[in-house]
Amino acid sequence: MRALVSVCLLSGLVVLGGCGLFKGGDSNYPTQEGTGPTNPNPTGERQTIFGEDGITLFGGGDNAAQGGGGGIGVNSFLWRASLDTISFMPLASADPFGGVIITDWYQDPKAPGERFKVTVYIMDKRLRADGVKVAVFRQKSDPKTGWVDAPTDLSTGPKIENAILVRARQLRINSDEAGDTNKK
Repeated sequence: MRALVSVCLLSGLVVLGGCGLFKGGDSNYPTQEGTGPTNPNPTGERQTIFGEDGITLFGGGDNAAQGGGGGIGVNSFLWRASLDTISFMPLASADPFGGVIITDWYQDPKAPGERFKVTVYIMDKRLRADGVKVAVFRQKSDPKTGWVDAPTDLSTGPKIENAILVRARQLRINSDEAGDTNKK
Protein backbone atom coordinates (compact mmCIF):
# COMPACT_ATOMS: atom_id res chain seq x y z
CA MET A 1 0.00 0.00 0.00
CA ARG A 2 2.81 2.34 0.90
CA ALA A 3 4.53 1.65 -2.45
CA LEU A 4 1.30 2.47 -4.30
CA VAL A 5 1.00 5.83 -2.54
CA SER A 6 4.65 6.59 -3.32
CA VAL A 7 4.18 5.75 -7.01
CA CYS A 8 1.05 7.96 -7.18
CA LEU A 9 2.83 10.89 -5.52
CA LEU A 10 5.85 10.52 -7.77
CA SER A 11 3.60 10.34 -10.86
CA GLY A 12 1.73 13.44 -9.70
CA LEU A 13 4.97 15.38 -9.27
CA VAL A 14 6.13 14.39 -12.74
CA VAL A 15 2.81 15.52 -14.26
CA LEU A 16 2.86 18.81 -12.37
CA GLY A 17 6.48 19.37 -13.36
CA GLY A 18 5.53 18.92 -17.00
CA CYS A 19 2.73 21.45 -16.62
CA GLY A 20 5.12 24.16 -15.52
CA LEU A 21 4.07 24.37 -11.89
CA PHE A 22 7.70 24.31 -10.89
CA LYS A 23 9.61 26.95 -12.87
CA GLY A 24 12.92 25.20 -13.36
CA GLY A 25 13.86 26.66 -16.74
CA ASP A 26 13.12 29.38 -19.23
CA SER A 27 9.95 29.15 -21.27
CA ASN A 28 10.29 29.46 -25.04
CA TYR A 29 6.56 29.61 -25.65
CA PRO A 30 5.10 32.66 -27.41
CA THR A 31 2.92 35.00 -25.43
CA GLN A 32 -0.53 36.15 -26.43
CA GLU A 33 -0.03 39.76 -25.38
CA GLY A 34 -1.45 42.29 -27.82
CA THR A 35 -3.49 39.71 -29.71
CA GLY A 36 -7.17 39.00 -29.66
CA PRO A 37 -10.31 39.55 -31.72
CA THR A 38 -9.59 43.25 -32.21
CA ASN A 39 -5.87 42.81 -32.91
CA PRO A 40 -5.25 39.24 -34.11
CA ASN A 41 -1.84 39.98 -35.64
CA PRO A 42 -0.10 43.00 -34.12
CA THR A 43 2.86 42.91 -36.57
CA GLY A 44 0.62 42.93 -39.63
CA GLU A 45 2.70 40.17 -41.27
CA ARG A 46 1.01 37.24 -42.92
CA GLN A 47 1.55 34.13 -40.83
CA THR A 48 1.04 30.76 -42.50
CA ILE A 49 2.44 27.28 -42.45
CA PHE A 50 2.75 27.34 -46.27
CA GLY A 51 5.38 30.11 -46.36
CA GLU A 52 5.21 33.67 -47.57
CA ASP A 53 3.86 32.73 -51.02
CA GLY A 54 1.14 30.50 -49.60
CA ILE A 55 -0.53 27.86 -51.71
CA THR A 56 -2.07 28.76 -55.07
CA LEU A 57 -4.22 26.22 -56.82
CA PHE A 58 -6.03 28.04 -59.63
CA GLY A 59 -4.10 31.04 -60.76
CA GLY A 60 -1.21 33.01 -59.51
CA GLY A 61 0.36 36.40 -59.44
CA ASP A 62 3.36 37.49 -61.44
CA ASN A 63 4.66 33.94 -61.72
CA ALA A 64 1.70 32.77 -63.79
CA ALA A 65 2.40 35.35 -66.48
CA GLN A 66 5.95 34.05 -66.79
CA GLY A 67 4.85 30.42 -66.85
CA GLY A 68 6.15 30.10 -63.32
CA GLY A 69 3.53 27.81 -61.99
CA GLY A 70 -0.04 28.97 -61.73
CA GLY A 71 -0.56 26.52 -58.89
CA ILE A 72 2.23 24.05 -59.54
CA GLY A 73 5.73 24.16 -58.12
CA VAL A 74 7.55 24.20 -61.47
CA ASN A 75 7.41 26.04 -64.78
CA SER A 76 4.01 25.31 -66.30
CA PHE A 77 5.32 25.41 -69.88
CA LEU A 78 8.04 22.85 -69.12
CA TRP A 79 5.51 20.71 -67.24
CA ARG A 80 2.97 20.71 -70.09
CA ALA A 81 5.68 20.22 -72.73
CA SER A 82 7.10 17.26 -70.81
CA LEU A 83 3.70 15.59 -70.64
CA ASP A 84 3.10 16.27 -74.34
CA THR A 85 6.50 14.93 -75.38
CA ILE A 86 6.26 11.62 -73.52
CA SER A 87 2.50 11.21 -73.98
CA PHE A 88 3.00 7.98 -75.98
CA MET A 89 4.36 6.28 -72.82
CA PRO A 90 2.10 5.22 -69.94
CA LEU A 91 2.51 7.39 -66.83
CA ALA A 92 3.41 5.76 -63.54
CA SER A 93 3.64 8.96 -61.50
CA ALA A 94 3.40 12.72 -62.01
CA ASP A 95 4.16 15.19 -59.23
CA PRO A 96 3.54 18.80 -60.35
CA PHE A 97 4.70 20.24 -57.01
CA GLY A 98 8.02 18.39 -57.01
CA GLY A 99 8.43 18.48 -60.79
CA VAL A 100 8.92 14.76 -61.38
CA ILE A 101 7.27 12.69 -64.11
CA ILE A 102 7.90 8.94 -64.15
CA THR A 103 6.66 6.72 -66.95
CA ASP A 104 5.93 3.04 -66.77
CA TRP A 105 7.84 0.65 -68.99
CA TYR A 106 7.06 1.17 -72.68
CA GLN A 107 7.68 -1.48 -75.30
CA ASP A 108 7.77 -0.21 -78.87
CA PRO A 109 5.92 -2.60 -81.21
CA LYS A 110 8.67 -2.02 -83.81
CA ALA A 111 11.38 -3.19 -81.39
CA PRO A 112 10.22 -6.34 -79.61
CA GLY A 113 12.49 -7.57 -76.88
CA GLU A 114 13.37 -4.18 -75.43
CA ARG A 115 11.52 -1.63 -73.33
CA PHE A 116 12.13 1.88 -72.04
CA LYS A 117 11.27 3.93 -68.99
CA VAL A 118 11.73 7.71 -68.68
CA THR A 119 11.99 10.03 -65.68
CA VAL A 120 11.68 13.77 -66.29
CA TYR A 121 12.89 16.23 -63.66
CA ILE A 122 11.75 19.85 -63.95
CA MET A 123 14.13 21.81 -61.77
CA ASP A 124 13.14 25.47 -62.14
CA LYS A 125 10.16 27.78 -62.10
CA ARG A 126 11.62 29.65 -65.05
CA LEU A 127 11.66 28.54 -68.67
CA ARG A 128 15.36 27.79 -69.01
CA ALA A 129 17.40 25.30 -71.01
CA ASP A 130 18.83 23.81 -67.82
CA GLY A 131 15.40 23.62 -66.18
CA VAL A 132 14.69 20.08 -67.37
CA LYS A 133 16.64 16.83 -67.00
CA VAL A 134 15.68 13.47 -68.49
CA ALA A 135 16.86 10.03 -67.41
CA VAL A 136 16.20 7.10 -69.77
CA PHE A 137 16.31 3.46 -68.69
CA ARG A 138 16.40 0.51 -71.07
CA GLN A 139 15.91 -3.22 -70.60
CA LYS A 140 16.31 -6.14 -72.96
CA SER A 141 14.40 -9.39 -72.79
CA ASP A 142 16.48 -12.45 -71.96
CA PRO A 143 14.74 -15.83 -72.38
CA LYS A 144 16.48 -17.25 -69.30
CA THR A 145 16.40 -14.36 -66.81
CA GLY A 146 13.57 -12.13 -68.07
CA TRP A 147 14.17 -8.38 -68.37
CA VAL A 148 17.80 -7.31 -67.94
CA ASP A 149 19.09 -3.75 -67.69
CA ALA A 150 20.89 -2.58 -70.81
CA PRO A 151 22.87 0.57 -71.58
CA THR A 152 21.11 3.41 -73.37
CA ASP A 153 22.53 5.70 -76.00
CA LEU A 154 23.93 8.73 -74.12
CA SER A 155 22.29 11.12 -76.59
CA THR A 156 18.75 9.85 -75.90
CA GLY A 157 18.21 11.90 -72.72
CA PRO A 158 19.43 15.20 -74.23
CA LYS A 159 17.33 14.59 -77.37
CA ILE A 160 14.19 14.24 -75.25
CA GLU A 161 15.21 17.32 -73.23
CA ASN A 162 15.56 19.33 -76.47
CA ALA A 163 12.16 18.13 -77.70
CA ILE A 164 10.62 19.23 -74.39
CA LEU A 165 12.28 22.66 -74.63
CA VAL A 166 11.09 23.17 -78.22
CA ARG A 167 7.53 22.27 -77.20
CA ALA A 168 7.74 24.55 -74.12
CA ARG A 169 8.82 27.47 -76.30
CA GLN A 170 5.91 26.80 -78.66
CA LEU A 171 3.49 26.79 -75.72
CA ARG A 172 4.99 30.05 -74.41
CA ILE A 173 4.68 31.75 -77.82
CA ASN A 174 1.09 30.52 -78.20
CA SER A 175 0.17 31.84 -74.75
CA ASP A 176 1.74 35.24 -75.52
CA GLU A 177 -0.18 35.43 -78.80
CA ALA A 178 -3.41 34.43 -77.06
CA GLY A 179 -2.80 37.13 -74.47
CA ASP A 180 -2.26 39.73 -77.20
CA THR A 181 -5.51 38.85 -78.99
CA ASN A 182 -7.45 39.10 -75.73
CA LYS A 183 -6.14 42.63 -75.18
CA LYS A 184 -7.32 43.84 -78.60
